[in-house]
Amino acid sequence: MKENDVFFHPRGETLFVDDLGDFSGLLHAAVLVSPLAHGRILELDTAAAARQPGVAGVFSARDIPGENQIGGIIADEPLLADGEVHFAGQPVAVAVAGTPRQARRALAAVRMEIEELPAVLDPRQAAAQGLLIAPPRTFVLGDVDRALAKCPVVVAGRVESGGQEHLYLEPQAAVAIPGEKDTLRVISATQSPSGVQRAIARVLGMPMSRVAVEVFRLGGAFGGKEDQATPWAALAALAARALRRPVKLALERREDMRFTGKRHPYSSDFRIGLDDAGKIQAFEVTYYQNAGAAADLSTSILERTLFHATNSYHVPNVRATGYSCRTHLPPFTAFRGFGAPQAMFVIESALFQAAEKMGLDPARLQELNLLSEGDEFPYGQRAKACRAQRCFAEAVSSFGLREARERVRRYNDDNVLSKKGLTLMPVCFGISFTSTFLNQAGALVHAYADGSVAVSTGAVEMGQGVNGKILLVAGRTLGIAQNRLRMDSTCTRRVANTSPTAASTGADLNGKAVELACMELRRRLLQVAAGKLDAAPEELDIRADFVRRSGARTELGWEELVRTAYLQRVSLSSQVHYATPGIHFDRAKEKGEPFAYHVYGAALVEATVDGLRGTAAIDSVQAVHDNGTSINPLVDRGQVEGAIVQGIGWVTLEELLYSEKGTLLTDTLSTYKVPDIRTAPERIEVRFLADAANPAAILNSKAVGEPPLMYGIGAYFALLAALRALRPGKALPFSAPLTHEKILTWLTEE
Repeated sequence: MKENDVFFHPRGETLFVDDLGDFSGLLHAAVLVSPLAHGRILELDTAAAARQPGVAGVFSARDIPGENQIGGIIADEPLLADGEVHFAGQPVAVAVAGTPRQARRALAAVRMEIEELPAVLDPRQAAAQGLLIAPPRTFVLGDVDRALAKCPVVVAGRVESGGQEHLYLEPQAAVAIPGEKDTLRVISATQSPSGVQRAIARVLGMPMSRVAVEVFRLGGAFGGKEDQATPWAALAALAARALRRPVKLALERREDMRFTGKRHPYSSDFRIGLDDAGKIQAFEVTYYQNAGAAADLSTSILERTLFHATNSYHVPNVRATGYSCRTHLPPFTAFRGFGAPQAMFVIESALFQAAEKMGLDPARLQELNLLSEGDEFPYGQRAKACRAQRCFAEAVSSFGLREARERVRRYNDDNVLSKKGLTLMPVCFGISFTSTFLNQAGALVHAYADGSVAVSTGAVEMGQGVNGKILLVAGRTLGIAQNRLRMDSTCTRRVANTSPTAASTGADLNGKAVELACMELRRRLLQVAAGKLDAAPEELDIRADFVRRSGARTELGWEELVRTAYLQRVSLSSQVHYATPGIHFDRAKEKGEPFAYHVYGAALVEATVDGLRGTAAIDSVQAVHDNGTSINPLVDRGQVEGAIVQGIGWVTLEELLYSEKGTLLTDTLSTYKVPDIRTAPERIEVRFLADAANPAAILNSKAVGEPPLMYGIGAYFALLAALRALRPGKALPFSAPLTHEKILTWLTEE
């Protein structure tokens, strides 16, 4: 299928935003940012910068014609700092010149004086000072205090999880092109075209209808371009409209790492109560989310943390509270998993500690407490088509847990300075945007008179294969070959009011809209075919590019059918809107049915620790994954494998370090480590659950983008099991990432 990017990527023929340069009079922008985490701007003089060679203009907050605000959920994020700065890397001014080098040189000529103010970097400190993005929220089920009082086993503790750099291949970038009648076309590397459109209209004081945002593809995103692509597109648009010339703004890698938000760090407290048999009776948890200096998507991310507080387990009594804490760091943002990994890491830590106290294998407690059909989640929804126990059982049997345990035992008996650990990691992940209104999508399908078909949706292709899946849906529904189909770029002029391509809903929402649009187009064409063949429409079908009558192929092919419809003045365009049915959530009661369905799975993870050097290796990850009926098994397998490695990176390697002043220290690829060919597991095996159709989604499939990242969390607990074999009785660390340095320190300290 030559319309798919998979064909063009290896040939180097796909274009990304920074490859686009064929605009007459194109200018380049560079951004001046605050060097301090918190301060008061005493002076900002851009006059000298504006006189530098090649400079067309320098813009600050005073040059914004509309509202200096890009906050989506909460209006607390200025596009350009005005009066105060709230994080190191906050945009203060933008210089525009003939070349990127001239624009960056102009920044050095800006006179800026900032009075430094105290900075808060820790979320617990922020909470103590009342620095909250929004009021705290609590999900409650049952009576936690009463249940805990009766539990013979109660374990309490603190769990820390760090942030994570998205490290997409394509840094943040946008091009803004002014048009006639005060219009703008913006080509943006964003997961949220309508979000960018809305912010630009707000900043420039113009209607959204005059701003068209277009996305061809992204060179990766992982959530980092859902909200965080907005400021760079808005800055380019601000300059382009003022100068009446096209403006490109593309961050360099180090700028991108320093200026943009990451996965949220969390600091959490828990209490878990179990009966003598190991059944969880109560779970209490408090999450302190480090939101950074502005809301961004933090409140929604914290909400999903609360939704996933109990992971794949049934807990009859739950109290989960979340604080979104305002600090003086770049606003943290969406990242694959969207708050769920932080929640799952806490409850898995709690179960690991409870198992140690009870002298049991953690897998025994996991298995005892897995969800069953009809079990209630803390937010009121009940488990339907629940496959938690089936996935766990198949992982145990398929991957030979008993044999693996014996192999690990023998290895540990034979090796003094090197030990292995083994763990299971169950996963339950809800699919839908938790803000119900976002669960909608539109599609526009055009059949042209020559038989070719163009498909437009709100989905953004970022390497996850969503466009390929959507074209497969269109081809199957229309009954035509893939080479007749092409996917148009995502553009707010073709499909308006799009939801972000996020929350693993891209194929579900947009694929369903395309299916409905194609069904309507097919219905019209079968009416035309019925007239031409003197048949009833219900006798006819379209398969393999030909009309079929009672299953037998007729001589009426697709091209002739479309041409006939055109000559008969039958519309060959179909526009459809789809909204996920049956979902709702009442935030006043913190109860409802927010998810269309859940994805289940379980993974067996094995790791080895070198007790002399403090180094570690993740040997294998073997997962049974509930994928419904896959639309494209090869794409889905790649998604699962990539997610696993990314999850392992979060809990073992990827460490964000800041100075005491709030400056990012790990801002290059020499200081920030991600999994590579040497650190990725030697073996990753993925088995999709058989006979697991999902009627709640397109073509019985299930979303696959985010859930498998959580299998990687198992790497942390496999390492803990190996550490326990090395140093029996010593208190274990529950602070991710568990880097080699942390392991060596733990092994050597008394």
